[in-house]
Amino acid sequence: MAAVAVLVGASVGPAGSAAAAGSSYGYLKPGGQPRLVEKVPVNVVFIGYEPQQVGKKAFLGELAGGYEPVVRSRLNYGVTEKLGITYKYDYKLTYADRKYEDRFFRQLTKLAKPADLTTFQQAYNDQENNVLDIANNNFIDAPSVEKWLAFNAPAGVDTRRNTVFFINWYGRADFKHHVYTKIGEPDPDTGYDFGANRASRKIIAWGGTTADDEETGLGSTRRVWFHDLSAGPESWTSNYDVDNRDLDGDGVEDYRMPPTWEYTAGGYRAPSALAGDLGKITRYVALNLLFTSSPLYPVELPSAEPPKTLNIDDNTYEGWPGVNASEAYTTPSLLKAELSELRWRNKFSYDTQDLPYDAKAEACYLGAVVTEESCYPETGFPAFANLYLYNKENLARALDDQGKVDYEIPLFNYAVGEGVPTPGLGVADDDYVTGTQSYVFSFVSPEVVAAGYGLTTTQIHEVGHHLGMSHPHDGYDSATGVDYGPGNEFYFANAGDENNSMMSYIDVNWDFSQFDRDNSDRFLTAAYWEAANRLAAKVPAGKGKLALKAADVLLGGASKAFAAHDYRAAYALSEKAYYTVASVPGVDAAGLAATRKAEADQARRTTDLHSPHEFIDTLAPDSPRSQP
Repeated sequence: MAAVAVLVGASVGPAGSAAAAGSSYGYLKPGGQPRLVEKVPVNVVFIGYEPQQVGKKAFLGELAGGYEPVVRSRLNYGVTEKLGITYKYDYKLTYADRKYEDRFFRQLTKLAKPADLTTFQQAYNDQENNVLDIANNNFIDAPSVEKWLAFNAPAGVDTRRNTVFFINWYGRADFKHHVYTKIGEPDPDTGYDFGANRASRKIIAWGGTTADDEETGLGSTRRVWFHDLSAGPESWTSNYDVDNRDLDGDGVEDYRMPPTWEYTAGGYRAPSALAGDLGKITRYVALNLLFTSSPLYPVELPSAEPPKTLNIDDNTYEGWPGVNASEAYTTPSLLKAELSELRWRNKFSYDTQDLPYDAKAEACYLGAVVTEESCYPETGFPAFANLYLYNKENLARALDDQGKVDYEIPLFNYAVGEGVPTPGLGVADDDYVTGTQSYVFSFVSPEVVAAGYGLTTTQIHEVGHHLGMSHPHDGYDSATGVDYGPGNEFYFANAGDENNSMMSYIDVNWDFSQFDRDNSDRFLTAAYWEAANRLAAKVPAGKGKLALKAADVLLGGASKAFAAHDYRAAYALSEKAYYTVASVPGVDAAGLAATRKAEADQARRTTDLHSPHEFIDTLAPDSPRSQP
């Protein structure tokens, strides 16, 4: 959705405070925003696409020159809250030569394993308007292809920087129909391997694997995502369906990129559209959703000051008769380990307890999920807010580490019996007032388990949202101010799920991607910088001159590291700058919370309350993850 308002500036220091000396600093700006600028290298490599098929001008015409991330949750409250980050894209296009293409497609041939047609390849064959019939199929291991591309790029392409490989095997004498697979990482609570067992998880794109991924780690840091329209067709982006342009019947075309051979006279799309379509994938998927995304929620978290210690406070309403869901369907070690890899400068702890699923708890749950009846009608909040309001009312019994840690992440799990509906797998909710993150809800039932899911992977995903991460299938385009998801003209955004990210819906891995890590570190660099600016505005007059100068130097280092793509160093230096300002005697660090709350209150909703279904991580029958 388009933004309709702007968040008014941060706090201004009182007369005579250090803010008055702000002009003497090169980077520290008391009461202001960070000024982080990165010239982002974006490599685009075409393998099997020739310049006459994918013209440079038509391709680049779809792209934006830069990007400014915003806090997406605030958009529903009529506010565009920028982070103080500006990306300027530096595009480099490479058309692979014949020698390189021969090497690559020989590698694909080696990796190809004969396989039956997928359900969706057969569905493609069964249509009226398909250009050809697929007679045979091959499975190709996606992580193996990513690794080969990462370390065998064409000359001059540095895959340590963001790189998209667009692949087209079709038209060569050695072409084999194929799909990519990612197997061997089953759900930790149920043992169900979605990659092995579901045709809907046979894919056409992959990437984002970290150097240290436990299953398929690359060994050193690379930033690669490949996309192959000569694979499939597939379920995830519904590009197997060439009979129906409007999949949901709302009168608007659900825009998808069909298989390569459908870009032909009489096919699903004109050949002239190919360059623009690959440009759309680059902009609206690779850039906006993977490489340089916007956070869903503020990454600084609603705490008194930026937290060092985080407690995962795991609470379960045991409403599934005869089953202890917290014992059967959670794996705390994995939950803690994965979150620690994302927020690597935080120290995580974990504790768990069961809460009574009494009459009030059940009535509020059923009101939210089944009857749409509010337990708190006086608030004017939608019925789904029952879960937030009930747990807010009873928060003291859940959060039991107050004073021991800087911030407790409140997790509430609802385990319900057979036949009792769940709204989906989970939701990272907000406060229904300012768009600030509140509590994490996860759901489990016999039906959810039968679908392959326990609680742990949902919890990792939802806490990822709570810590700021967006899905790789929805996001924000800063050039147009549009927040979008996979529907209508942006249906193809589902392609973003085909990467090694816990924030995906594809369920074939449980790790945060390299892209997730990069973006989190960037967001936190900005958050600590802004916190240092705000705190600097509260330094008493005549105090802390040496500390403020030292913080300014640290922020200068953070700025340079950020510009050099060393996001971890930038984050660490920005954090150190904040604590340097906080060390000034008499500075009111606790006052940051009040300042931030006052600013957030300016984000109070000016439109109707959001539909909670926008944010629930769904298992609806029409969602890609529910397909066989």
